[in-house]
Amino acid sequence: MPVQHHFRRVLIANRGEIAVRINRACRALGIETIQIHSDADRDSLAVRLADHTVCVGPAPSAQSYLKADFILSAAKTMKADAIHPGYGFLSENESFAALCEDEGIVFIGPSSRVIGLMGDKATARRMAEEAGVPTTPGSPGTVTDAEHARQIADLIGYPVMLKASAGGGGRGMRIVEHPDELVSQFQSAAREAKSAFGNDAIYVERYLRKIRHIEIQILSDGDNVLHLGERDCSIQRRNQKLLEESPSPVLDDQVRQQIGDAAVRLCRHVGYVGAGTIECILDQESGDFFFMEMNTRIQVEHPVTEMVTGIDIVKEQIRIARGERLSISQDDIRLSGHAIECRINAEDPDADFMPHPGMITSARFPGGPGVRVDTHVFSGYRIPPYYDSLIAKLIVHGADRAEAIARMRCALSELHLDGIKTTTDFHLQMLQSDAFTQGQVHTRYVEEFLRDQK
Repeated sequence: MPVQHHFRRVLIANRGEIAVRINRACRALGIETIQIHSDADRDSLAVRLADHTVCVGPAPSAQSYLKADFILSAAKTMKADAIHPGYGFLSENESFAALCEDEGIVFIGPSSRVIGLMGDKATARRMAEEAGVPTTPGSPGTVTDAEHARQIADLIGYPVMLKASAGGGGRGMRIVEHPDELVSQFQSAAREAKSAFGNDAIYVERYLRKIRHIEIQILSDGDNVLHLGERDCSIQRRNQKLLEESPSPVLDDQVRQQIGDAAVRLCRHVGYVGAGTIECILDQESGDFFFMEMNTRIQVEHPVTEMVTGIDIVKEQIRIARGERLSISQDDIRLSGHAIECRINAEDPDADFMPHPGMITSARFPGGPGVRVDTHVFSGYRIPPYYDSLIAKLIVHGADRAEAIARMRCALSELHLDGIKTTTDFHLQMLQSDAFTQGQVHTRYVEEFLRDQK
């Protein structure tokens, strides 16, 4: 039996909309919240909603939200029973999770051992192969240097993808079309990986041109491992997701079952406990799917799954961390209708999506049946320039995909955030494109769409 924990206070080691989301889930469970913040976030909505607050440093993330020792000290001082890391920052940091374990503070996520296994992409590929989950042809582990990468590329054929083993968010990734590009691209990927993650290890895999990005939401209490259906995250720009939907418009029931079963099998193999996501690619030419990576945390796009399943994933994540068993089985999970999420970023699409921090002079959010807004911004809020540009997630639910698209168009037209540039109009244009409405997109479609708009 898992160890039972009583959570009186949870420290939220994050900011922005996910901090607000976690705060609300905790309070719905009768748990007090401790919100950490930087100097720049002193007046944020997450701080206003929390029961207790602690400043952990100046604005730069490296001096505040990434200071593991400061955060752990705050948790002990404030007598927190657990820490919820959200996504980004320290959410997939093996060392931070281990520190929490050593201090007897529950890390709301998987164990440090599992984070270490699945956080390294090369090791995660090996785990997938051991579990019988298909992976794209590539190097059996990380490569030692550019010459080793060339040997692998010659073996599996071009084009290839170079990927940072410790990477995420599209950083440390390069597509190599020809052998004479490999050395320079390898060096570039390794430098970026070293700068972003402190680890320049690279592995090589075959690059598939026309793919869909499909991910499976997992909940596991250690014995009961469930998948909550898939999300299609193929609308991306430079490997950054912009729009997600569930279910995928291209999966049939047979492939959906195969991917779900594979995700559950992998989680059982590594002993995964908590909420997580198995990310796959679907080759649209062959119809085959391949494991890509695992995110050992809550995802930005988790509301899409919540809308079609009716399951509060963050609350379940907290309950699992308390040592509770899941109260549902796989047979209880049914996908109802269709959901779409648009990420509203403070960026200027007309200026190559340049970040656009500043004061929101007035804010008006949409509403009505099937419309949900997850945000931390409000009228008079000043967006700081130090963090990710995501300022809101607009999520809609419809009886089917056509209704969800129509509802999202209406919701986007009602959304007004004056004083800054946002991606709202970009999403409206995207939702009106024939390729999207017909479900005929791929992970490079946005680049094609933007070229056509010029």
